[in-house]
Amino acid sequence: MSAPHALWTSLLPADTVFPPSRVAVAARGHRITYADGRTRLCATSGLWNVPLGFGHPAITEAVAGATRDASYLSLFRAPHRYAEEAADALIALAGPDRYRRVLFSTSGGAANDAAMKLARQYWAQGGSAPRSLIVGLRGSYHGTMYGSHVLSGDDLAQSVYGVDRRAVRHVAPDDDGDDLALLLEREGARVAAVVVEPVRGSGAHALSDEFVRRLLELREQHGFLIVADEVATGFGRTGTMFATDRWAAAPDVLLLSKALTNGAMGAAVLLVGARVASAFVEGGWTFVHGETQAGTPACAAAVLAVIDELRRMDVEATTQALGLELHRLATAWKDDGIVSGITGRGCFLGLGLRHPDGRALSGPDVQDVVSAVADHGVIVHPGPSAFELIPAYGFTAGELAETDRAVRAGLAQVREASA
Repeated sequence: MSAPHALWTSLLPADTVFPPSRVAVAARGHRITYADGRTRLCATSGLWNVPLGFGHPAITEAVAGATRDASYLSLFRAPHRYAEEAADALIALAGPDRYRRVLFSTSGGAANDAAMKLARQYWAQGGSAPRSLIVGLRGSYHGTMYGSHVLSGDDLAQSVYGVDRRAVRHVAPDDDGDDLALLLEREGARVAAVVVEPVRGSGAHALSDEFVRRLLELREQHGFLIVADEVATGFGRTGTMFATDRWAAAPDVLLLSKALTNGAMGAAVLLVGARVASAFVEGGWTFVHGETQAGTPACAAAVLAVIDELRRMDVEATTQALGLELHRLATAWKDDGIVSGITGRGCFLGLGLRHPDGRALSGPDVQDVVSAVADHGVIVHPGPSAFELIPAYGFTAGELAETDRAVRAGLAQVREASA
């Protein structure tokens, strides 16, 4: 057996060895090329990061220009014009009536850590009783930084790493808010913030309208902050610019990453609403958080180029139309007995997988399905007893048909192997 490469790949056993067919060497448009010469259609937008396609020329040119003109500028104790312009553009896009300030970060996990700190400082220095509890949802994913790891409600070996769970609680996401209400009855005076994904990245499960209504109502009653983690759902993914645009009221903090730079830079932002932003200004407080690579000129240039492209393509109309086609495709699979259920919203769908006897597929079983679909030329994303479709916004009818053929052939291959 070959020895593992020096590169230690994420989220797999350390002794995993990859054949050339699994080693990517290039990506362009909606396709990835591998070391064996094969190409595959990517139906995951590069793990949600590349909704505008790999190697988008306007974005790559913007990043190259910023790198040439200002190879690096920091946001530690001083601004730079690139970041100022990107922050202004983000507020204009998300709505100045909803958000006031922008904090730059480097990843979704780091942004979640920053949001937890921000919420705790808001209550610690706000003159009222300090609050330190952060509430998340079971089955959620917020990253694997030290803080975001414990906030994630997925089973991610948290006990192995000794993450401190004492100041985090998790509640059910699928009971229309009953579990959250019970927790708040007991500990509402200690809850600093509730953090939710409008559509959970693990399995593509959307919060119900009733859950959102209860969440907003409970905020009015108990006073906690709402942090919306839209790392996966931002920038048109669910058919509106942000999934929380459908909410009757805005969250206090909105977290964005992935599509923020179309994958060109490691980047994230926190959009902070008036309630929190005003308190820090009026109190003269300093938020003790900084990341060396956050908000660099190249990052800011990518953000501006992405926003320009989203507006040029009328992203909401584009993703609404593509979402309808995806749902038609998923419905055909369900009608034909290929998948057991459909979850998600817009261009972010989960397709349930079960054995013929009705048992849900295990993690290794799902990975077999994903590998089989890849053998037939299309990359899909594994989820809990499901696979996920997260295509780029420019997917054509031909590429949807290609996805259809690969999914059907891959699932047939798995069924035949297990017969």
